[in-house]
Amino acid sequence: MSETEMLARFDLRAWPGSVDPALRDAAAAALEVGSVLVFPSLAFELDADERALVRAAGSDGSAKNISLDPATGVCKGSTLESEALGRLAAMLDRFGRQAQGLVAALEPGYAAGLVRGRTSFRPTEIKGRSSSWRKDDRRLHVDAFPSRPTRGQRILRVFCNIDPEGRPRIWRVGPDFETYARQFLPGFRPPLPGQAWLLHRVGVTRGVRSRYDAVMLFLHDAAKRDLAWQRSAAAEEVAFAPGTTWMTFTDQVPHAALAGCHALEQTFHVAPEALAQPARAPLGVLERLCGRALV
Repeated sequence: MSETEMLARFDLRAWPGSVDPALRDAAAAALEVGSVLVFPSLAFELDADERALVRAAGSDGSAKNISLDPATGVCKGSTLESEALGRLAAMLDRFGRQAQGLVAALEPGYAAGLVRGRTSFRPTEIKGRSSSWRKDDRRLHVDAFPSRPTRGQRILRVFCNIDPEGRPRIWRVGPDFETYARQFLPGFRPPLPGQAWLLHRVGVTRGVRSRYDAVMLFLHDAAKRDLAWQRSAAAEEVAFAPGTTWMTFTDQVPHAALAGCHALEQTFHVAPEALAQPARAPLGVLERLCGRALV
């Protein structure tokens, strides 16, 4: 997959309530085939107070990122307290609402099947960060949630580089999902009978894992574990400059975050029935490759 296929660039300069139909159709088609939609001029504007918050807000060490639960308004993981924490939560919520407006404008067909998840602020430099191999996002992987089974729901994420020092956020992107899946799928072994139920029963997972969830977790771990493949995989390096917004299905697009600091991210879940091209989604690809239903 060439960089031209991996990236689809669009000229948006303001967070839209609507977009030109031609741009919308091009973006919608590119997103579902596994491209990263890039908006080089779509910045998330910060006022002077928010720029100070961005510089001051560090992780408290309990998690990699500072996160806001939009359902409760609770912001966790920051060293900030009281009023400053409240202002940071308000900033994250504003980004989340603008990101949701962007998705709605580009993908109106998702409306009935779109659920906003957590909004996160990533204040720590990626390069040089110590991590276990499984949690090391500098290694190419597709996203899968160990504790939150999706049962085929998509993971759509909107990112924005807000680094006040002008540093780009560096990713590796590719190869396409089917190539990735074919590389590792032969090593998959089904979970033991009753294992998914037991994990849910003892509170390890917030729901019962489907066969699809088990496969996706295996693909995530197998790729990160295989250092030879990490070095040889057909992937391109991409730099997202400050002021750039980008979005992609991170359960479909193998990606790695190599360097960068101060980024915002909004996660959405998309119901499979809302997709225009369900056969291109990981569930459709994996069911075809496995020759059986996975959910």
